[in-house]
Amino acid sequence: QVQLGESGGGSVQAGGSLRLSCKASQDIGSTYCLAWFRQAPGKEREEVATFYWIHTHYADAVKGRFTISLDNAQHTGYLQMNNLKPEDTAMYYCAAAPARFGGERWCENLEYEYWGQGTQVAVSS
Repeated sequence: QVQLGESGGGSVQAGGSLRLSCKASQDIGSTYCLAWFRQAPGKEREEVATFYWIHTHYADAVKGRFTISLDNAQHTGYLQMNNLKPEDTAMYYCAAAPARFGGERWCENLEYEYWGQGTQVAVSS
């Protein structure tokens, strides 16, 4: 059972940056996919970024602005968010699941078993 806990959310102006952290209760670097999701009010949850070993994937909406990473020694994942936009406002969640290749990429169409409680990000214009 993997436990996850996010931190680092907050309120920023458009163009600003935030770094979200996801602390895991155990080593997830070698065999798990780590993902960040977000859900805005009235919208469906969407996958923002995934990480497995050296493989990363980003949603088109955040490509070039967000960076996902994992510090294995600290059992902590990160989502560096730069040039934030008001449309990035949402609750952000990290999730983990045993890694699987989904046909075109690692972590594709994965059912995530472990979730954090979420951290709120608000971006004002």
